[in-house]
Amino acid sequence: MRISFPAALVAFVTGASAAGTLGFAVGVKRADGSCKVTGDYEADLDAIKSNSGSTTVRVFDASECDVVAQILPAAQSKAFGVVLGVWPDTDAQYNAGKAAITNTAVNFKNQVIAVTVGSEGLYRGTYTADFLVGKLNDLRSASPGFKYGTADTWNRFADGTADPVLQVSDIALVNAFSYWQGASIDAAPGVFQDSIGQAFNHINSVKGGIPLWVGETGWPSRGTTYQNAVPTVQNADTYYRQAVCGSLGRGTNVFVFEALDEPWKPQSVGQDGSSADETSWGVMTADRQPKYNLMC
Repeated sequence: MRISFPAALVAFVTGASAAGTLGFAVGVKRADGSCKVTGDYEADLDAIKSNSGSTTVRVFDASECDVVAQILPAAQSKAFGVVLGVWPDTDAQYNAGKAAITNTAVNFKNQVIAVTVGSEGLYRGTYTADFLVGKLNDLRSASPGFKYGTADTWNRFADGTADPVLQVSDIALVNAFSYWQGASIDAAPGVFQDSIGQAFNHINSVKGGIPLWVGETGWPSRGTTYQNAVPTVQNADTYYRQAVCGSLGRGTNVFVFEALDEPWKPQSVGQDGSSADETSWGVMTADRQPKYNLMC
């Protein structure tokens, strides 16, 4: 399928000259489901840097597995930057994440690129934009000195749902998965660029000048076919080369979901209700072996 790009999107996609920054989402659990400690993260970061050249990672929930206290010393020793996430879905999660930022992350400010509050909650309808604005303002007041923003799906940025959040944000992470849009591997890179372009163009019209990242994108190496999207190592490699490396070459910052396979995860369900395997989205196996060339 051929993707036709609007004129504004073409200008956005081709307009940047400097290479973008590559990062990876990192899970907080070992293959057996137990919590990682600093030594595990050090090994993760070594594998990421040696195989891809990247020195940037993100984690989703600062309240889980004491991740802030465990990963930031590793990031400091390995000279990595980290985007931390706070989960506002429940009071308990938000308060625990807030405590991790205010009590621990403040001691590692050189390692913290930004703090995101929420992850696809606008897409799921878990909370409203006004609710998220309140949490961002509260966390910024409690721990000033960090960049704050949110992560959500490309369509919730493109359609204006996230506009109130952008007004109080210092950074925005935009998620786009051609796989979950059911695209074939031939169409997937174009679908991805179209989605990200729509979101980035709208964000720039609302809050120009803030750092923009692809917050999550990737392709599984095995599992069940999702509509026209077939999970294989070859397709994951193709998507990485064309969508990820291609975006970096056009100056877009990209977080890949994810660095390592997570075999402990339960079976997930796609948007159309079909079952899907979320254990094999890593660009590396759980024992840190790359599945394909990760250098862009």
